Amino acid sequence: MQILDIKFQKLHPDAQIPSYAHDGDAGADVYTVIEVTLQPLQRAAIPTGLAVDIPIGYEIQVRPKSGLALKHGVTVLNSPGTVDAGYRGEIQIIMINLGNEVYRFEKGQKIAQLVLKPVTKANYIEGDLGTSDRGTGGFGSTGV
Repeated sequence: MQILDIKFQKLHPDAQIPSYAHDGDAGADVYTVIEVTLQPLQRAAIPTGLAVDIPIGYEIQVRPKSGLALKHGVTVLNSPGTVDAGYRGEIQIIMINLGNEVYRFEKGQKIAQLVLKPVTKANYIEGDLGTSDRGTGGFGSTGV
């Protein structure tokens, strides 16, 4: 397993550097620096108080916490979210309450996970396409 040093800057005095709960975890927990209440079906960008210096060739993916999703119906709206290597602003997590009850995030609460991933760039070019067994079969083409 490769381990990289990823530098975070605290933009808020209560910000916490992401941390892994267990050895072997892929996602490091990230925390909110404010209290936020979400009504059912409400969404909000929740600040972490952190900025990050991601090496070129990597991204950080923002993923939901499974316990929040299962127990309360609260999840990351654009999952997985992406923090690009060139971004130096505050990391904010877009959360949505898909549950039936109001949900309140407490200051300092775990709200999501960050996963460092390598990025493969592509040259998107125009050209004729080859054939495939699937062809142009789209939605429902497998019978479901």
